[in-house]
Amino acid sequence: MSHVPAPHATAPFLGRVAMISLHTSPLDQPGTGDAGGMNVYVLELAKRLAARDVEVEVFTRATSSQLPPVVEAVPGVHVHHVHAGPFDGLRKEDLPPQLCAFAREVLRAEAGHEQGWYDLVHSHYWLSGQVGALVRDRWSVPLAHSMHTMAKVKNEMLAEGDTPEPMTRVIGEEQVVEAADMLVANTDIEAKQLINLYDADPTRVEVVHPGVDLSVFRPGGLVAARTRLGLPRDAHVLMFAGRIQPLKAPDVLLRAVAVLLERDPSLRGRLVVPVVGGPSGTGLEHPESLAQLATSLGLDDVVRFVPPVAQSDLADWYSAATLVCVPSYNESFGLVAVEAQATGTPVVAAAVGGLTTAVEHGRSGLLVEGHDPADYARAFERILHRPAFREELSAGAVLQASHFSWEATAEAMLEAYRRAQSAMRSDREGMAR
Repeated sequence: MSHVPAPHATAPFLGRVAMISLHTSPLDQPGTGDAGGMNVYVLELAKRLAARDVEVEVFTRATSSQLPPVVEAVPGVHVHHVHAGPFDGLRKEDLPPQLCAFAREVLRAEAGHEQGWYDLVHSHYWLSGQVGALVRDRWSVPLAHSMHTMAKVKNEMLAEGDTPEPMTRVIGEEQVVEAADMLVANTDIEAKQLINLYDADPTRVEVVHPGVDLSVFRPGGLVAARTRLGLPRDAHVLMFAGRIQPLKAPDVLLRAVAVLLERDPSLRGRLVVPVVGGPSGTGLEHPESLAQLATSLGLDDVVRFVPPVAQSDLADWYSAATLVCVPSYNESFGLVAVEAQATGTPVVAAAVGGLTTAVEHGRSGLLVEGHDPADYARAFERILHRPAFREELSAGAVLQASHFSWEATAEAMLEAYRRAQSAMRSDREGMAR
């Protein structure tokens, strides 16, 4: 159902938004490479904005010569595949030299229309923000920017064996923060990090929680899901979902399972540990390292590696799980945690970043301080050995997830866009005085 936002006293209605998602396409399958929660975010937000009569054009770098120049994802949402650099073989870290080529093609897309074709630019991740800052000035439209992750935060909470983010990214992020008319933070914690670590203007930071598709991720029944997936009805299913890289810490889950089995070897016959996802980031350097760790820990008989799956299948995996473990070293929000909770599955997560917003400790799941596998094993035991407690968490998980819908995200984002328009107008009026 379309909804036209109410008139705003200080900003006009938005008719068309240019979204920039340079390094990863919203059409890519989440769970491997650079595709993850941000891909879901961009596509789901764009769809909900389109349902509110806002046209969205997404610009992303083409990674194949076979891709059409423009794809209609849904009515009102078009994805432009921009040629900038080699189609494949470029890592995210290799993309800064391609920013000029990408920006040039984005500017050309607007040049074919009358002046004022776009009302606002919304960039995602710092690379896109660099382009967004340029087109903002060229088109004279406001720039809203979503960081999604921040180098200074990642470097403060670096996973063992992971590579620090380079100074070029830190400087690039600082430039984007200075250029943006509105910074969109996923949580209050991220807003504080923008203000404290990047000296962002507090009046230009808006908190908009991401959402979850509650029509896809909903309670579907543990037994039914296990039947569809071929899992034993009485199994203890401890699941990880996401990109396999040090930042996401899937190794913590495997080490915790080893501790669990050391304490109670009788669990082995009923234990299933699905790892749903593919290598990403620094994990691409050693794509077999997690499988090798499973072997070294003696877990080959319980761990199942599952390639990335469609959202409907992912919902089945969540529903089939006894619990979902999200042991990341940092998360700007933690979409996996909310998706899992929406299916009625409790979450055991690291008490970091946005996960402290996504998970309500003791109500929808358990938050663990630090990354000691023994602490995670104890959290698992609390749920495995107390079925009534798991049922309480399951009910709380559904309630917690109900607070995060993409419809609510879109409404709040429209208000953030209006504030961005007001901020840019105020700047112009100040310069004219």
